[in-house]
Amino acid sequence: MYLCLPHYVSIKFPAFHSSKMDFKLRAISMSATEAANHVPAAPISLPQGPWKQVAGGVTAAEGFKAAGLYGGLRAKGDKPDLALVTCDVDAISAGSFTTNVVAAAPVLYCKSILNTSKTARAVLINAGQANAATGDAGYQDVIESASSLAKLLQIRPEEVLIESTGVIGQRIKKEALLNSLPNLVKSLSPATKGADDAAVAITTTDLVSKSVAIQSQVGGTNIRVGGMAKGSGMIHPNMATMLGVVTTDAVVSSDVWRKMVQISVNRSFNQITVDGDTSTNDTVIALASGLSGSTKISTFNSNEAVQLQACLDVVMQGLAKSIAWDGEGATCLIEVTVTGAGSEAEAAKIARSVASSSLVKAAVYGRDPNWGRIAAAAGYAGISFDQTKLRVLLGDTLLMDGGEPQSFDRDAASAYLRKAGEIHGTVVINVAVGDGPGHGQAWGCDLSYDYVKINAEYTT
Repeated sequence: MYLCLPHYVSIKFPAFHSSKMDFKLRAISMSATEAANHVPAAPISLPQGPWKQVAGGVTAAEGFKAAGLYGGLRAKGDKPDLALVTCDVDAISAGSFTTNVVAAAPVLYCKSILNTSKTARAVLINAGQANAATGDAGYQDVIESASSLAKLLQIRPEEVLIESTGVIGQRIKKEALLNSLPNLVKSLSPATKGADDAAVAITTTDLVSKSVAIQSQVGGTNIRVGGMAKGSGMIHPNMATMLGVVTTDAVVSSDVWRKMVQISVNRSFNQITVDGDTSTNDTVIALASGLSGSTKISTFNSNEAVQLQACLDVVMQGLAKSIAWDGEGATCLIEVTVTGAGSEAEAAKIARSVASSSLVKAAVYGRDPNWGRIAAAAGYAGISFDQTKLRVLLGDTLLMDGGEPQSFDRDAASAYLRKAGEIHGTVVINVAVGDGPGHGQAWGCDLSYDYVKINAEYTT
């Protein structure tokens, strides 16, 4: 999605608030000219664990380069609109895509490539045109773009994957894209700047860019996992209006990698919602260079696989939460945690139902601690549970227990919601539905008047 929104030179972002999390906020500094063409970096929240946050985003892992520049594809302004991520070697590839049957040309292209190849070398992303509902001509544009880039990189066309975001029904501005490719390739860099430029270039209505990387160990060897994503509106599982690229230098087989990526997507991007709309272009591409020299992961149940899965989860969830935090018109992030379900899948479905509820989202924006809306959304999730075991907390305030409402300080609960909105913080909702082992989370944002304003005039 694209909309020309004002960006300011000085913007203060709070870290997400949660007693169980350790949060990092990356400081930025830019001139007035830079601020007009770029967006600041999102606050990325990561839980505590056997990893440390590092700079570099998609280029943090060994073997990756990135670039982002303005190619003239956007309808207005000169913010960067072309991004490229490459790998020095054949990277094990995986992808996850929209479930919308009106899938964009680049989605169809990537799915076709991944069905026939286990590796890739490059991901090209454009902002401005979604190239969705553009017929055979739009698909041919994708093929020509991939072929032209492959020639410049001296790789095979089938080693290039394509992602697009922008207005549905509009083909890529192919001439502008093709003319920009030589400079884009020349701009490739393994440095953090390359990753940051790429993360900005894929944004549309986003008010912040989303990029994060961590270092951890797999089998006693240091590995890195990094990623970037975009998304602000048209966000609803599966996945969201979002594009993403995730990279690692861990050594992993194709079958295991693809399974890991889908699990992480299910725990992250498939658990965020802003407005209930599922995009035509949702794509996450994940590449593994294997250049860390770590032990090769060939079985999904090994200790090394568990370690890498945890790293993938934390990176994708950090990016997913930043998308929900940046929801169009949002004043706060909503984090819903469900416990006591029969399985992780059941808990995740209930959490997603609560986070997706327009009534819950509107109540949060109105600073109304309306526990009935939370209970109702949990109840219509399609998962059976004993309502006499239903428990609902808003922050630290117990609203419902044993399926019955509790006496609580309404003013204090409203103040909790109000404070979250004032600082663009996090509203935490905890729901228990029984005594089972299932635990799941989902993230959304409040629903404000500004969301309607932004989307009512989207193409005009």
